[in-house]
Amino acid sequence: MRPTPALRNPLNRWDDHPFIVIWEVTRSCALACRHCRAEARPRRDPRELSTREGKALIDQVVRATPGYFILTGGDPMMRPDVLELVSYARGKGLEVALSPSATPKFLKADLAGLHAAGLHRLSLSLDGASRETHDAFRGVKGTWDWTQTAMEACRRHGLDFQINTTLTRQNLHEFDRFVALMETIRPAMWNLFLLVPTGRGKNGDLLDGAELEALFHRLYTLSKTVPYKIKTTEGQHYRRVAWQRWREEKAGGPPPMLGNTNDGKGFIFVSHIGDICPSGFLPMAAGNVREEELLAVYRTSPLLKSLRDPGLLKGKCGRCEWNRICGGSRARSYAMTGDYLAEEPLCVYEPHSSPLAPPSEVAHPGAVLGK
Repeated sequence: MRPTPALRNPLNRWDDHPFIVIWEVTRSCALACRHCRAEARPRRDPRELSTREGKALIDQVVRATPGYFILTGGDPMMRPDVLELVSYARGKGLEVALSPSATPKFLKADLAGLHAAGLHRLSLSLDGASRETHDAFRGVKGTWDWTQTAMEACRRHGLDFQINTTLTRQNLHEFDRFVALMETIRPAMWNLFLLVPTGRGKNGDLLDGAELEALFHRLYTLSKTVPYKIKTTEGQHYRRVAWQRWREEKAGGPPPMLGNTNDGKGFIFVSHIGDICPSGFLPMAAGNVREEELLAVYRTSPLLKSLRDPGLLKGKCGRCEWNRICGGSRARSYAMTGDYLAEEPLCVYEPHSSPLAPPSEVAHPGAVLGK
């Protein structure tokens, strides 16, 4: 079968530049989420990149030619210059997304201004499928109602939004209720975060490998019928499950959009103080944008280069035929073992136990963007 254009995406394409750059513009946030990797605090850190430094960083991001540039936190709405930063980045040609907390501050924000500035997408979090469970998860009463109001405000101002959900032992039992909620909300995407026990996240909150495998099968089945896209964050082995299921069905049609990014591989994170890290969940600094060029660090850092070399992975991940597409969560391996190259702790797959081989190329939005 002749490959489609979207499939012509070699597995080593992320050696040269990142697909996604995320900037943690602040660690300040009014919420106290039980899983927060940043352990956010109410007050802003005086060491944060200033507006001038932030614009200099954006210039560096432009030179890195990513597909997407995401402003996150903490809560980026805690910075009074967030609209200015979005406008500057859009003016430079970047596709900009924003990950705010649903708080009264966000509801008072200039959403019309964000839309006019060309914001690509907002992400809002739902970590409980009811008012009680969501508010308990986020640590502040009222967050459920603020999130509902925030979604309505986004619709009113024509802002595209996705829903982020962190799945843990506390809310997995609500999965069916989450699905029913998504049917009502109809976001552009449902992004499921699989917990990394860092920051406020704890080992006892993790799902086990069998639960994750079952979840991935449910997500693939769901992905075939819903109008929104489904994505996992720090759940890289979903790609294996999706590809295997698609091959087993032999139903034709396009293959699943898998991607092969990972921490430090097509993905780079800049902290509130300018540290260049593989991801927000893997806080190992490879450099700092106040002193070094982002793209140069991405290309040459020994840490980041090692994360892009599947031959260095250990244990099952090192032997696995899927390691160029999956590779396991490097952040979770580090958080649970102290070794970022150790095998994925929550994967039950045994290498070479399936007759279905992984693809030699992957369908990824980056191929469509042509960046």
